[in-house]
Amino acid sequence: MWNKRIFAILLALCLALSAASCGGAPARQDDVPAVGGLTYTDTLPLEYADQFAVYHYEGGYSLIEMVNSDRILVVPRGQPVPKGLDDDIVVVQQPLQDIYLAATSAMALFESIDATDSISFVGSKHWYTDRAARALEAGEFVYAGKYNAPDYELLLNGGCQLAIESTMILHNPEVREKLIELGVKTVIERSSYEDHPLGRTEWVKLYGALLGREAEAEAVFAEEAAKVKSLESLAGTGKTVAFFYVNTAGNVVTYKTNGYVPAMIRIAGGEYIFSDLGLEEDSKLSTVNINMEQFYAAAKDADIIIYNCSIASQLYTMRDLLDLSPVLEDLKAVKEGSVWCTTESMFQQTDKMGTIILEMNKIFTGRTDGSDLTYLFHLE
Repeated sequence: MWNKRIFAILLALCLALSAASCGGAPARQDDVPAVGGLTYTDTLPLEYADQFAVYHYEGGYSLIEMVNSDRILVVPRGQPVPKGLDDDIVVVQQPLQDIYLAATSAMALFESIDATDSISFVGSKHWYTDRAARALEAGEFVYAGKYNAPDYELLLNGGCQLAIESTMILHNPEVREKLIELGVKTVIERSSYEDHPLGRTEWVKLYGALLGREAEAEAVFAEEAAKVKSLESLAGTGKTVAFFYVNTAGNVVTYKTNGYVPAMIRIAGGEYIFSDLGLEEDSKLSTVNINMEQFYAAAKDADIIIYNCSIASQLYTMRDLLDLSPVLEDLKAVKEGSVWCTTESMFQQTDKMGTIILEMNKIFTGRTDGSDLTYLFHLE
């Protein structure tokens, strides 16, 4: 396993050097941010992500820019902080430790590059990724309150160097203002705004730049991207797919047509049952609530159902599904036994988007009975 990881890292480095020698897609010099007199060298290549950029400068410095969000200057170990920086630049110095990770989707990306030891505080008690669950149980992670109600005293006394928030914090701007007022550097990551599923996985490169693990991050991303690229030449399966869960009010929560889950379904060779759901909305929220009658009208002839157990309560049997609503029994996919569920961990596995898409493809093409899947399972 270790030899495989070393090989992947070396392969990723070779690919990166090859892209650079061919020009890749480097930023024009007049597009590069001027940073405290530092000399620009190159820009980190990105394939799918468009919500951030990483600029490299001599001396090992990196500037991370997130769209409509924060700018972070990463200062390598032993190097001075440049003078004359813009006031809005968040300066972090490596080695970066005692992070408060309130953005749960980022945990798997930290795990994938062996960087969880940089995290001391977390904003959730519920982790489904292996290392995070073990770390919380062992006391290596300290629960410091949800993103909207952090334990300020705990973070201050623990020497928190950086709080990483999701865009949920935008609903509670006063919390971020308080953190900054107390001297806790705070940034908002925007991986949820990526349109392409692999764009979310590619955020591993941002954390690689932040933590000095760019080669490891490139290897993680290259492995997932290769799985998706292996499907590019395959024809669509023609299978129609419904993806949803039922909330406590009895309504269906599903995805807008332009959301990233429908994109995963399409890449995997399926056809999402909604062709224009939520397209008129400006909100970046990817889900939409509809009533059961609306859902039934669209899903009654769907070939495959995938129930989202990573958000709703876990289902174990077909009876559990049918107990949610009697009309579900009349769905074609239910009658034919083509009902699948996500595992609880699926939406915390941002580093495995390619793997999940590949598993969807196996389901859509009938090449699995479920025994070889990790993030999806067949409902009996």
